[in-house]
Amino acid sequence: MHTAKNDVVKKLFGTLSDGRDVSLFVFSAGEFNAAFTDWGATWTSLLAPDRLGHLDDVLLGFSTLAGYTSKHPFFGSTVGRFANRIGSARFSMDGKEHQLFANNGKNHLHGGKRGFDKHLWDYELSTINGDPAVQFSRTSPAGEEGYPGTLAAKMTVSLSSSGSLRLRYVAKSDAKTPLNLTNHAYFNLAGEGRGSILEHTLQLHARSYLVVDTGLIPTGEIAPAKNNAYDFNEKKVMGKDIAEVGGGYDFCYIIDRDYLPLKPFARVSEPGSGRIMTVSTTLPAVQFYTGNNLTGILGKGGLIYDKYAGFCLETQMFPDSPNKPQFPSPFIEPGEIWEHETVYNFSV
Repeated sequence: MHTAKNDVVKKLFGTLSDGRDVSLFVFSAGEFNAAFTDWGATWTSLLAPDRLGHLDDVLLGFSTLAGYTSKHPFFGSTVGRFANRIGSARFSMDGKEHQLFANNGKNHLHGGKRGFDKHLWDYELSTINGDPAVQFSRTSPAGEEGYPGTLAAKMTVSLSSSGSLRLRYVAKSDAKTPLNLTNHAYFNLAGEGRGSILEHTLQLHARSYLVVDTGLIPTGEIAPAKNNAYDFNEKKVMGKDIAEVGGGYDFCYIIDRDYLPLKPFARVSEPGSGRIMTVSTTLPAVQFYTGNNLTGILGKGGLIYDKYAGFCLETQMFPDSPNKPQFPSPFIEPGEIWEHETVYNFSV
């Protein structure tokens, strides 16, 4: 093992049923540690100090590869080709209809039956400005899950000693296709498995959100998140108005333009530990999810994750935007570079 700080150590995480090895990449930078695996380019852990300097893992997930290769709620997954939902699992593009796999009722969710989270990615170790980094990459063949075009996607992860974990996505296709990549990490700043996130405080610079139907597909209406249960423009405890939104947040918020690109649009704090997380991005929206559907999941070290055990802030294009021409276009043209980044910063 390396004792030096600011590096990446590669370990064996497990072996797939076809005999391929899966690696775990452990990043160290100052007081912070993170881990990713090449299975689904999945973020598996983030150790951050509390106000007393005590380290806790603030990411929900599993201790072994088996948890990630089984069905799970996308803990730390890199999801694609299209994160979130596409209504009726279909879209039309240039007069041609494309049928996708319906894996969420009649809708398409997080890339379909076998999205980017269920593939072994290639990897390359590197450094970015002296920070330890790993570049994950995979090529999605034309027709995969019903999507047109061969898509080459890369996600580069880096961790700084100041507590910034940066995800940089670069992708291009040889044919026009919709694209929406994100990471689906679930956070609990008290430490994973340490109860609910309902006492966490959130400030979210987003004055509007997308109204959805019963299948969580946007209706096309953009509603104000102001002076109502959806409003987090002033910092507010996550659980305060949760009963008024049907017992859980699972909504796409439009990030205020003043906070784009890469200004901290979200700030979460946890009173017990003193931990603070901010999020910045180049993407136009964020799905705020309070883990409403978590029930009895056996997490790391035998801890059980139940409802509200973690929250997600998934930066993304608007859901169902392939079917909503009034939303920012998710389509990329052949050879066009799709390039976005999201930064999670941890502090006390």
